[in-house]
Amino acid sequence: MDLVTSPKKSCTREQQNIYQQWFSVADSDGDGRVTGNDALKFFAMSKLSRPELKQVWAIADSKRQGFLGFQEFIVAMQLVALAQEGHEITQDVLTHVDLENVKPPVMGGLDILLAKFNKRSAKRDDPTVDEAPKTQPPSPARWFSSKSSKKIPLKSVTSIIDGLKKLYIEKLKPLEVTYQFNDFVSPLLTNSDFDAKPMVMLLGQYSTGKTTFIKHLLNSSYPGAHIGPEPTTDRFVVITSGPDERSIPGNTIAVQADMPYSGLTTFGTAFLSKFECSQMPHPLLEHITFVDTPGVLSGEKQRTQRSYDFTGVTSWFAAKCDLILLLFDPHKLDISDEFKRVIGSLHGHDDKIRVVLNKADQVDTQQLMRVYGALLWSLGKVLNTPEVMRVYIGSFNDKLVNEAAVGPVGKELFEREQEDLLSDLKDIPKKACDRRINEFVKRARAAKIHAYIISHLKKEMPAMMGKAKTQQRLIDDLEDEFAKVQREFHLPIGDFPNADHFREVLSGYNIDKFEKLKPKMIQAVDDMLAYDIPELLQRFRNPYD
Repeated sequence: MDLVTSPKKSCTREQQNIYQQWFSVADSDGDGRVTGNDALKFFAMSKLSRPELKQVWAIADSKRQGFLGFQEFIVAMQLVALAQEGHEITQDVLTHVDLENVKPPVMGGLDILLAKFNKRSAKRDDPTVDEAPKTQPPSPARWFSSKSSKKIPLKSVTSIIDGLKKLYIEKLKPLEVTYQFNDFVSPLLTNSDFDAKPMVMLLGQYSTGKTTFIKHLLNSSYPGAHIGPEPTTDRFVVITSGPDERSIPGNTIAVQADMPYSGLTTFGTAFLSKFECSQMPHPLLEHITFVDTPGVLSGEKQRTQRSYDFTGVTSWFAAKCDLILLLFDPHKLDISDEFKRVIGSLHGHDDKIRVVLNKADQVDTQQLMRVYGALLWSLGKVLNTPEVMRVYIGSFNDKLVNEAAVGPVGKELFEREQEDLLSDLKDIPKKACDRRINEFVKRARAAKIHAYIISHLKKEMPAMMGKAKTQQRLIDDLEDEFAKVQREFHLPIGDFPNADHFREVLSGYNIDKFEKLKPKMIQAVDDMLAYDIPELLQRFRNPYD
C-alpha cells in the first residue's frame, strides 16, 4: 500500500543529475536547503506567473518545513515543467503523468549561472587557489551543546524546526531547568526530538489486530513480529526505517543520540528489557514510524502486575506521537481497569486519538450495529466527554472482506471507512511540522504553569520553624494550592497538571530548596509565544503569498 509517493522513482538517473546541478546553484548557502528567498530568484527564471509558482511551492513544500530539500526540489521542477506544458498545477497532477517522460523545465539564464557555479567549484577544487573560507551559520546540533555559545539571531535559521530548536535552547529550556520541569512533567528535549519522524502508536487489548494492522500497511512483516490469537507482542516495538532488517535491544536504542528515545531511560531497565526497535528498508517508514504495544491486560490477568509503569510509558509515547490508534475487537468491547488508566493517560492528546473497530467482518450487519452502539457507550463513560468520538469500522488485514457475513452494503462501508482512515495516515507527514509547533506551544504553556506552581509552593514555606509540617500540608492540599495559583495568575484550570501525579513526585523533594519566581524567565517565554514564534512562521510561509 503506497501511502507516500517517492520522487526518486519518478525521474531518470540523467534527470536526477541535471536536477542535482540545478539544486546546487539554487542553494545559495550550500546547506542542502532551498529557502523561500532562494526560490524567488531561481524559480523566476521559469517565467511562470506568481499564482502558478505559489501553487508549485505549496505542493512541493507539503510538510510546511519552510524550505525544499533535494527530493522536494525535484517535485517543484517537475511541476514547473508541467505548468510550462499547459497542465493545471494540482496536488494530483504528479500521479496522473508519466514523470520519466517529463523533460526538465526551460529556465532562462540558467546556463550563465551554471557556468559561474562550475567556475567557482573548479577554483575550490584547485589547491593552488587560496579562497577566503565562507562563514557557515551554526549547526542546529551545536545549539544543544553543553558549552555556552553566543546567541544566534533568528534570521540565521533555515527552517521552522531549526527556529524552534533555537527558541527552546535560549528561552524555554532555562525555565524548565530552573523549576525541574523535566522531573515533574517531561524530560528535556534533545536535537533528535525535533528531527524525529512522525510517529503512530497502536493501543488495544491483545489480539485486536495491532501487529496485523502495521503488517497490512507495510505489505510485509517487520523483524520480530509475531501474530496469533494469544497475547503475542509482549514489548513496546518501534518500527522504523533502516538500511537492513534487524532488531535493536531497548538499552541500546535508548542511548543512541540520533534516536528520540533517551527519555525512556527514566522507566528503568525493567522497561528497557521490554522495549526494542525493528528496522527495515521501506518507503512508508521513511516518512512515518510505528509503535506497536503489548496488549492491555483484562480480567484475571490484571492481578499480575507488570514490572514497569505501563501507563507512564504510554503517556510518554502519546506526547511524542502524531496519531494514536485505539483498536477494538467486536468480541472484546470491555474496557478493563488497566485500559481505562491507559486511556486516561492520553488526556491532553484527544486530538490525536482515532478509534478503530477492527475485525468488523467477523459479525453480521445486525450484530455490527449493536457492537458499534455498545462501543460508543463504553468510550463515552471512559473518556468522560459528551462529544461522540469518530470510530472507523473495518477489517485491516490482507484477507478479503467476508461479504457473506456483512453483505454488499457492509463491504462498501468497510472500504469507505478504510479509505478515510488511510487518508488520515497520508496526512501525517504533511502535518508533521504543524504538529511540532502545536506540541512546542503546549509545552511552553505547561512549563510556565509549572514554574508558577513551584514558585508558589516555595513562597508558602516558612522562613524558620515548622518547615516539615508546612510541606506536608501543602502536599496534602495540592488541589487548593493549584486553585490559588490559578486565581492569582488568571490561568486556565484545564492546563494544570494531574494533582495525584504531581503530589507523588513532589513528595520526594524539599520544597524549601525550590527557586523563587523569576519574572524575566516568564517574560522571555511570553515574548517567545507572542512574537518569536509568529515571526518564525511568517518568515517561512509560502514565499509567493
